[in-house]
Amino acid sequence: MSMTINESAPSLTASATERREFVKNAGATLAALSVLSVAGNAAFAASPTKAQSTSDGADNFYQSDKVSIQKVHFKNQYQMAVVGNLVTPKNLNRRAQAPAIIVGHPMGAVKEQSSMLYAQKLAEQGFVTLAIDLSFWGESYGQPRNLVAPELYSEAFSAAVDYLGTQDFIDRNRIGVLGICGSGGFAISAAKIDPRMKAIATVSMYDMGAVTRNGLKHSVTLEQRKALLVKAAEQRYREFATGKGEFLNYLPVKPTADTDPVTREFWEFYRTPRGIAIPKGRTLELTQNRMLSSEVRFMNFYPFNDIETIAPRPLLFIAGDQAHSKEFSEEAYRLAAEPKELAWVAGAGHVDLYDRITLIPWDKLTKFFTQHLAA
Repeated sequence: MSMTINESAPSLTASATERREFVKNAGATLAALSVLSVAGNAAFAASPTKAQSTSDGADNFYQSDKVSIQKVHFKNQYQMAVVGNLVTPKNLNRRAQAPAIIVGHPMGAVKEQSSMLYAQKLAEQGFVTLAIDLSFWGESYGQPRNLVAPELYSEAFSAAVDYLGTQDFIDRNRIGVLGICGSGGFAISAAKIDPRMKAIATVSMYDMGAVTRNGLKHSVTLEQRKALLVKAAEQRYREFATGKGEFLNYLPVKPTADTDPVTREFWEFYRTPRGIAIPKGRTLELTQNRMLSSEVRFMNFYPFNDIETIAPRPLLFIAGDQAHSKEFSEEAYRLAAEPKELAWVAGAGHVDLYDRITLIPWDKLTKFFTQHLAA
């Protein structure tokens, strides 16, 4: 039976009720669950709101006058189109071969959220950059929308290497990767089996597998994990029978007095002019949320297994020392082999490093990629 997604506003209301019932049945903390499901955009190009917040150095929709931006399409090994923005310095010498960096967006975001800021800032330093939409998100192809498919997310990075490495102005031996939030884990997963990625950096990394299995700071028990699996499995029956899937409304349009600090942190980026990017033809309610029935696929995602095999290619982990997600960068650093570096940003939380240009360590990133993508 073919499956469609029920994208009406009432479905979000109903799923909010279902979420409360699930929390009751599974016994998991709301904070942990809200982190699991901060996600989602649909098939079309994201359109940022005209007014944006630049408080405390936030500048998600930064526009550089030193770079050129070109929309590109290329296929992954599943013959699905991946869409990205190719960002080049305006003074780029196309008769030479330049180093390139692939930039992956936070889990459930689109390339217009955080990724394009990083892509432009690094292009200003002389790199060619490619900010991609992961499969099932943003402008990249894949149905149903907002599907959790970690293998295909990682494949998008390798597909981006395919594209860059076949351009005559790119040095295929000097391609690096930068993954933000969940894309940090996806980039590492890809790099383990793709030695063409010569230098790997992450910012505010999330291990989406670990947080789905265990919650933040291992706050979810095995019994709660099994309850989540039971709930998701039962949901699949309903989707198969009706042909409709419902989004779980984990990130509300408006917070309440009971909204936990982690959800509020994401809300302040994704639900305010600071970071809103609504795909054409969609509503704010339909962004940043995904279905429980596919969420559990993350439980089979172990990006840090065999991370030491990436060596001798270098790894750089950047995280805020106040980030609720810092445990994932710490764990990856502990397991990785040299050369590796864990860089703390003083006073920064998780979402701060999405767009607060005064906190993001641009010099650290530039030095890392300049050194390890040298000719």
